[in-house]
Amino acid sequence: MTSWFTNPSARRWSLPDDGSGAAREFHRTLPGYGPTPLVDLPALAAELGVGRVLVKDESSRLGLPAFKILGASWACRQTLDRHPGAHLVTATDGNHGRAVARTARELGTSATVFVPDVMPGSTAARIADEGAQVVRVDGDYDVAVRAAAEHADADPGRELVQDTAWDGYEEVPQWIVEGYRTLLAEVDEALGRQPDLVAVPVGVGSLAQAVVAHYRSGVVPGPATTPTGGDVHPTRVLSVEPDTAAGLLASLRAGTPVPVPTATTVMAGLNCGTVSSLAWPVLQGGCDAAVTVTDAEALAASRDLETLGVSSGPCGAATLAGVGAALADPGRRTDLDLPPDAVVVLLSTEGLDSA
Repeated sequence: MTSWFTNPSARRWSLPDDGSGAAREFHRTLPGYGPTPLVDLPALAAELGVGRVLVKDESSRLGLPAFKILGASWACRQTLDRHPGAHLVTATDGNHGRAVARTARELGTSATVFVPDVMPGSTAARIADEGAQVVRVDGDYDVAVRAAAEHADADPGRELVQDTAWDGYEEVPQWIVEGYRTLLAEVDEALGRQPDLVAVPVGVGSLAQAVVAHYRSGVVPGPATTPTGGDVHPTRVLSVEPDTAAGLLASLRAGTPVPVPTATTVMAGLNCGTVSSLAWPVLQGGCDAAVTVTDAEALAASRDLETLGVSSGPCGAATLAGVGAALADPGRRTDLDLPPDAVVVLLSTEGLDSA
Protein backbone atom coordinates (compact mmCIF):
# COMPACT_ATOMS: atom_id res chain seq x y z
CA MET A 1 0.00 0.00 0.00
CA THR A 2 1.26 3.46 -0.82
CA SER A 3 2.33 5.58 2.16
CA TRP A 4 1.03 8.97 0.96
CA PHE A 5 -2.31 10.63 0.17
CA THR A 6 -3.23 14.26 -0.49
CA ASN A 7 -6.49 16.18 -0.79
CA PRO A 8 -5.82 19.46 -2.67
CA SER A 9 -9.24 20.87 -1.76
CA ALA A 10 -8.97 20.30 2.01
CA ARG A 11 -8.18 23.91 2.93
CA ARG A 12 -11.25 25.15 1.09
CA TRP A 13 -13.49 22.85 3.14
CA SER A 14 -15.21 24.37 6.17
CA LEU A 15 -17.37 23.38 9.12
CA PRO A 16 -19.82 25.66 10.92
CA ASP A 17 -18.22 27.32 13.94
CA ASP A 18 -19.92 25.65 16.91
CA GLY A 19 -18.66 28.37 19.25
CA SER A 20 -18.12 25.76 21.96
CA GLY A 21 -15.66 26.69 24.70
CA ALA A 22 -17.33 24.81 27.51
CA ALA A 23 -14.76 22.01 27.56
CA ARG A 24 -11.88 24.42 27.98
CA GLU A 25 -13.69 26.30 30.72
CA PHE A 26 -14.16 22.95 32.49
CA HIS A 27 -10.48 22.10 32.09
CA ARG A 28 -9.52 25.40 33.66
CA THR A 29 -11.37 24.34 36.83
CA LEU A 30 -9.31 21.16 37.22
CA PRO A 31 -6.53 21.11 39.82
CA GLY A 32 -3.18 21.48 38.13
CA TYR A 33 -4.51 22.68 34.77
CA GLY A 34 -2.17 24.78 32.69
CA PRO A 35 -1.18 24.88 29.00
CA THR A 36 1.44 22.29 28.14
CA PRO A 37 4.71 23.53 26.61
CA LEU A 38 5.08 24.48 22.95
CA VAL A 39 8.80 23.85 22.46
CA ASP A 40 10.66 25.71 19.72
CA LEU A 41 13.30 23.54 18.01
CA PRO A 42 15.31 25.69 15.56
CA ALA A 43 17.72 22.87 14.72
CA LEU A 44 14.83 20.79 13.39
CA ALA A 45 13.49 23.76 11.45
CA ALA A 46 16.84 24.15 9.72
CA GLU A 47 17.03 20.42 9.00
CA LEU A 48 13.51 20.34 7.54
CA GLY A 49 13.85 23.58 5.60
CA VAL A 50 11.02 25.53 7.24
CA GLY A 51 10.76 28.69 9.32
CA ARG A 52 9.97 27.14 12.71
CA VAL A 53 9.28 23.70 14.17
CA LEU A 54 7.49 23.56 17.50
CA VAL A 55 6.52 20.49 19.53
CA LYS A 56 3.34 20.53 21.60
CA ASP A 57 4.70 18.50 24.50
CA GLU A 58 1.95 16.41 26.14
CA SER A 59 4.31 14.36 28.31
CA SER A 60 2.69 15.81 31.45
CA ARG A 61 -0.98 16.75 31.16
CA LEU A 62 -3.02 17.03 34.36
CA GLY A 63 -0.78 14.51 36.10
CA LEU A 64 -0.72 11.92 33.31
CA PRO A 65 1.88 11.41 30.56
CA ALA A 66 -0.49 11.93 27.61
CA PHE A 67 -3.11 14.27 26.17
CA LYS A 68 -5.98 11.78 26.46
CA ILE A 69 -7.28 13.10 29.77
CA LEU A 70 -8.48 16.27 28.01
CA GLY A 71 -11.12 14.28 26.16
CA ALA A 72 -11.74 11.64 28.81
CA SER A 73 -12.29 14.12 31.64
CA TRP A 74 -14.82 16.19 29.68
CA ALA A 75 -16.70 13.11 28.45
CA CYS A 76 -16.76 11.53 31.92
CA ARG A 77 -18.04 14.77 33.45
CA GLN A 78 -20.79 15.06 30.84
CA THR A 79 -21.73 11.39 31.24
CA LEU A 80 -21.95 11.57 35.01
CA ASP A 81 -23.98 14.78 34.87
CA ARG A 82 -26.57 12.79 32.95
CA HIS A 83 -26.13 9.48 34.78
CA PRO A 84 -25.03 10.24 38.36
CA GLY A 85 -23.07 7.45 40.00
CA ALA A 86 -22.75 5.38 36.83
CA HIS A 87 -19.97 2.82 36.55
CA LEU A 88 -17.82 3.85 33.58
CA VAL A 89 -16.67 1.37 30.94
CA THR A 90 -14.17 1.77 28.12
CA ALA A 91 -11.68 -0.01 25.87
CA THR A 92 -8.15 1.20 25.28
CA ASP A 93 -4.70 0.70 23.84
CA GLY A 94 -3.39 2.47 26.94
CA ASN A 95 -3.67 6.18 27.57
CA HIS A 96 -7.42 6.68 27.06
CA GLY A 97 -8.23 3.89 29.50
CA ARG A 98 -5.86 5.22 32.09
CA ALA A 99 -7.40 8.68 31.72
CA VAL A 100 -10.95 7.32 32.15
CA ALA A 101 -9.83 5.32 35.20
CA ARG A 102 -8.17 8.38 36.76
CA THR A 103 -11.18 10.62 36.08
CA ALA A 104 -13.66 8.03 37.39
CA ARG A 105 -11.74 7.84 40.66
CA GLU A 106 -11.49 11.62 40.97
CA LEU A 107 -15.22 12.00 40.29
CA GLY A 108 -16.13 9.41 42.90
CA THR A 109 -17.11 6.44 40.77
CA SER A 110 -15.53 3.27 39.39
CA ALA A 111 -14.44 1.97 35.99
CA THR A 112 -13.85 -1.19 33.98
CA VAL A 113 -11.30 -1.01 31.17
CA PHE A 114 -11.07 -3.62 28.41
CA VAL A 115 -7.65 -4.03 26.77
CA PRO A 116 -6.33 -6.06 23.80
CA ASP A 117 -4.23 -9.13 24.44
CA VAL A 118 -1.11 -7.49 22.96
CA MET A 119 -1.05 -4.78 25.64
CA PRO A 120 2.15 -4.94 27.72
CA GLY A 121 1.62 -5.94 31.33
CA SER A 122 3.19 -2.69 32.53
CA THR A 123 0.58 -0.62 30.64
CA ALA A 124 -2.29 -2.68 32.04
CA ALA A 125 -0.81 -2.32 35.52
CA ARG A 126 -0.80 1.48 35.28
CA ILE A 127 -4.50 1.41 34.43
CA ALA A 128 -5.21 -0.90 37.35
CA ASP A 129 -3.20 1.38 39.64
CA GLU A 130 -5.75 4.13 38.90
CA GLY A 131 -8.39 1.94 40.56
CA ALA A 132 -10.00 0.38 37.49
CA GLN A 133 -10.81 -3.26 36.86
CA VAL A 134 -8.80 -4.32 33.80
CA VAL A 135 -10.23 -7.01 31.51
CA ARG A 136 -7.92 -8.48 28.87
CA VAL A 137 -9.64 -9.78 25.71
CA ASP A 138 -8.51 -12.37 23.20
CA GLY A 139 -8.11 -10.05 20.25
CA ASP A 140 -7.11 -6.60 19.04
CA TYR A 141 -8.35 -3.10 19.89
CA ASP A 142 -11.52 -3.46 17.81
CA VAL A 143 -12.40 -6.66 19.69
CA ALA A 144 -11.82 -4.84 23.00
CA VAL A 145 -14.17 -2.03 21.92
CA ARG A 146 -16.95 -4.50 21.10
CA ALA A 147 -16.45 -6.27 24.42
CA ALA A 148 -16.62 -2.98 26.33
CA ALA A 149 -19.80 -1.93 24.52
CA GLU A 150 -21.46 -5.27 25.27
CA HIS A 151 -20.44 -5.05 28.93
CA ALA A 152 -21.87 -1.54 29.26
CA ASP A 153 -25.11 -2.53 27.54
CA ALA A 154 -25.61 -5.46 29.93
CA ASP A 155 -26.34 -3.25 32.96
CA PRO A 156 -28.26 0.06 33.09
CA GLY A 157 -25.89 1.23 35.82
CA ARG A 158 -22.95 1.18 33.40
CA GLU A 159 -22.06 3.85 30.85
CA LEU A 160 -19.62 3.51 27.96
CA VAL A 161 -17.03 6.30 27.56
CA GLN A 162 -15.36 5.36 24.28
CA ASP A 163 -13.19 7.52 22.04
CA THR A 164 -14.39 5.97 18.80
CA ALA A 165 -17.84 6.31 17.26
CA TRP A 166 -20.16 4.07 15.30
CA ASP A 167 -23.77 4.37 14.11
CA GLY A 168 -25.89 5.13 17.16
CA TYR A 169 -22.91 5.95 19.38
CA GLU A 170 -21.78 9.49 18.62
CA GLU A 171 -22.53 11.74 21.60
CA VAL A 172 -19.75 10.61 23.94
CA PRO A 173 -17.06 10.52 21.20
CA GLN A 174 -18.09 14.05 20.24
CA TRP A 175 -17.53 15.20 23.84
CA ILE A 176 -14.07 13.62 23.69
CA VAL A 177 -13.28 15.54 20.50
CA GLU A 178 -14.49 18.76 22.16
CA GLY A 179 -12.11 18.10 25.04
CA TYR A 180 -9.15 17.66 22.71
CA ARG A 181 -9.70 21.10 21.18
CA THR A 182 -8.35 22.69 24.37
CA LEU A 183 -4.89 21.60 23.19
CA LEU A 184 -5.30 23.40 19.86
CA ALA A 185 -6.57 26.61 21.42
CA GLU A 186 -3.41 26.58 23.54
CA VAL A 187 -1.26 26.22 20.40
CA ASP A 188 -2.84 29.21 18.70
CA GLU A 189 -2.61 31.37 21.82
CA ALA A 190 1.06 30.53 22.32
CA LEU A 191 1.86 31.35 18.67
CA GLY A 192 -0.42 34.35 18.40
CA ARG A 193 -1.59 32.91 15.06
CA GLN A 194 -2.56 29.65 13.40
CA PRO A 195 0.33 27.43 12.27
CA ASP A 196 0.97 26.59 8.62
CA LEU A 197 1.14 22.84 9.24
CA VAL A 198 -0.02 20.64 12.12
CA ALA A 199 1.05 16.99 12.19
CA VAL A 200 -1.22 14.71 14.20
CA PRO A 201 -0.86 11.00 15.07
CA VAL A 202 -3.90 8.90 14.20
CA GLY A 203 -5.41 5.86 15.88
CA VAL A 204 -9.19 5.88 15.43
CA GLY A 205 -8.96 9.53 14.37
CA SER A 206 -10.60 11.45 17.21
CA LEU A 207 -7.65 13.78 17.83
CA ALA A 208 -7.26 14.31 14.08
CA GLN A 209 -10.97 15.11 13.94
CA ALA A 210 -10.44 17.74 16.64
CA VAL A 211 -7.51 19.22 14.69
CA VAL A 212 -9.44 19.44 11.42
CA ALA A 213 -12.57 20.77 13.13
CA HIS A 214 -10.53 23.45 14.89
CA TYR A 215 -8.68 24.63 11.79
CA ARG A 216 -11.64 24.37 9.39
CA SER A 217 -14.29 26.03 11.57
CA GLY A 218 -16.13 29.11 10.36
CA VAL A 219 -14.85 31.54 7.77
CA VAL A 220 -11.24 31.76 6.64
CA PRO A 221 -9.57 33.76 9.47
CA GLY A 222 -7.29 35.90 7.31
CA PRO A 223 -5.87 36.49 3.83
CA ALA A 224 -4.64 33.19 2.44
CA THR A 225 -4.77 31.96 -1.14
CA THR A 226 -3.54 29.06 -3.20
CA PRO A 227 -1.41 29.58 -6.31
CA THR A 228 -4.57 29.08 -8.38
CA GLY A 229 -6.46 31.68 -6.33
CA GLY A 230 -9.32 31.49 -3.86
CA ASP A 231 -9.59 31.89 -0.13
CA VAL A 232 -8.35 28.98 1.93
CA HIS A 233 -7.78 28.17 5.58
CA PRO A 234 -4.12 28.81 6.44
CA THR A 235 -3.39 25.56 8.31
CA ARG A 236 -2.57 22.29 6.60
CA VAL A 237 -3.25 19.07 8.53
CA LEU A 238 -1.00 16.03 8.10
CA SER A 239 -2.15 12.73 9.61
CA VAL A 240 0.49 10.17 10.63
CA GLU A 241 -0.17 6.43 11.12
CA PRO A 242 1.88 3.27 11.61
CA ASP A 243 2.42 1.44 8.34
CA THR A 244 0.93 -1.62 10.04
CA ALA A 245 -2.34 0.11 11.05
CA ALA A 246 -3.10 2.72 8.40
CA GLY A 247 -6.88 2.61 8.40
CA LEU A 248 -7.31 6.31 7.71
CA LEU A 249 -4.91 6.43 4.75
CA ALA A 250 -6.58 3.36 3.23
CA SER A 251 -10.00 4.93 3.75
CA LEU A 252 -8.97 8.26 2.23
CA ARG A 253 -7.62 6.49 -0.83
CA ALA A 254 -10.78 4.40 -1.17
CA GLY A 255 -13.12 7.32 -0.53
CA THR A 256 -14.99 5.27 2.05
CA PRO A 257 -14.15 3.80 5.48
CA VAL A 258 -12.02 0.69 5.05
CA PRO A 259 -11.13 -1.41 8.11
CA VAL A 260 -7.62 -2.82 7.87
CA PRO A 261 -5.92 -5.65 9.76
CA THR A 262 -3.31 -4.53 12.26
CA ALA A 263 -0.07 -5.97 13.57
CA THR A 264 2.02 -5.35 16.66
CA THR A 265 3.69 -1.93 16.67
CA VAL A 266 5.69 0.17 19.10
CA MET A 267 3.08 2.87 18.40
CA ALA A 268 0.58 0.98 20.55
CA GLY A 269 -1.85 3.87 20.97
CA LEU A 270 -2.15 4.14 17.18
CA ASN A 271 -2.70 0.42 16.61
CA CYS A 272 -6.31 0.79 15.42
CA GLY A 273 -7.65 -0.55 12.16
CA THR A 274 -11.06 1.16 11.99
CA VAL A 275 -11.62 4.92 11.66
CA SER A 276 -14.23 6.43 13.99
CA SER A 277 -17.48 6.99 12.09
CA LEU A 278 -17.73 10.45 13.66
CA ALA A 279 -14.23 11.39 12.55
CA TRP A 280 -14.48 10.00 9.04
CA PRO A 281 -16.49 12.72 7.23
CA VAL A 282 -14.44 15.47 8.88
CA LEU A 283 -11.14 13.85 7.91
CA GLN A 284 -12.30 13.05 4.41
CA GLY A 285 -13.28 16.67 3.87
CA GLY A 286 -10.56 18.58 5.68
CA CYS A 287 -7.37 16.53 6.09
CA ASP A 288 -4.73 17.77 3.62
CA ALA A 289 -2.41 14.78 3.63
CA ALA A 290 -1.83 11.37 5.19
CA VAL A 291 1.46 9.53 5.62
CA THR A 292 2.60 6.29 7.24
CA VAL A 293 5.79 5.63 9.22
CA THR A 294 7.58 2.51 10.35
CA ASP A 295 8.40 1.48 13.90
CA ALA A 296 12.07 2.18 13.20
CA GLU A 297 11.26 5.72 12.03
CA ALA A 298 9.09 6.43 15.07
CA LEU A 299 11.75 5.14 17.47
CA ALA A 300 14.46 7.19 15.75
CA ALA A 301 12.26 10.29 16.02
CA SER A 302 11.68 9.58 19.70
CA ARG A 303 15.44 9.44 20.26
CA ASP A 304 15.95 12.64 18.28
CA LEU A 305 13.39 14.50 20.38
CA GLU A 306 14.89 13.15 23.60
CA THR A 307 18.27 14.53 22.50
CA LEU A 308 16.59 17.91 22.04
CA GLY A 309 15.07 17.77 25.52
CA VAL A 310 11.53 16.60 24.66
CA SER A 311 10.16 13.42 26.23
CA SER A 312 8.13 11.75 23.48
CA GLY A 313 7.10 8.13 23.12
CA PRO A 314 6.78 6.50 19.70
CA CYS A 315 3.16 7.60 19.19
CA GLY A 316 3.98 11.23 19.84
CA ALA A 317 7.29 11.17 17.98
CA ALA A 318 5.55 9.64 14.95
CA THR A 319 4.61 13.19 13.94
CA LEU A 320 8.27 14.15 13.56
CA ALA A 321 8.87 10.99 11.52
CA GLY A 322 5.83 11.80 9.38
CA VAL A 323 6.84 15.40 8.71
CA GLY A 324 10.34 14.22 7.88
CA ALA A 325 8.96 11.68 5.40
CA ALA A 326 6.72 14.33 3.84
CA LEU A 327 9.20 17.18 3.51
CA ALA A 328 12.12 15.04 2.33
CA ASP A 329 10.18 14.15 -0.82
CA PRO A 330 9.99 17.04 -3.35
CA GLY A 331 6.64 15.87 -4.70
CA ARG A 332 5.08 15.61 -1.26
CA ARG A 333 6.52 18.98 -0.30
CA THR A 334 4.89 20.49 -3.39
CA ASP A 335 1.60 18.83 -2.44
CA LEU A 336 1.68 20.58 0.95
CA ASP A 337 2.38 23.98 -0.66
CA LEU A 338 4.10 25.40 2.42
CA PRO A 339 5.47 28.95 2.48
CA PRO A 340 9.28 29.20 2.81
CA ASP A 341 8.97 30.46 6.40
CA ALA A 342 6.36 27.88 7.41
CA VAL A 343 5.50 27.38 11.07
CA VAL A 344 5.15 23.64 11.71
CA VAL A 345 3.61 22.19 14.89
CA LEU A 346 4.17 18.56 15.86
CA LEU A 347 1.62 17.15 18.30
CA SER A 348 3.64 14.94 20.65
CA THR A 349 0.80 13.17 22.38
CA GLU A 350 2.65 11.12 24.99
CA GLY A 351 5.79 11.03 27.04
CA LEU A 352 8.40 8.30 27.04
CA ASP A 353 7.00 6.72 30.21
CA SER A 354 3.38 6.46 29.03
CA ALA A 355 3.48 2.82 27.93
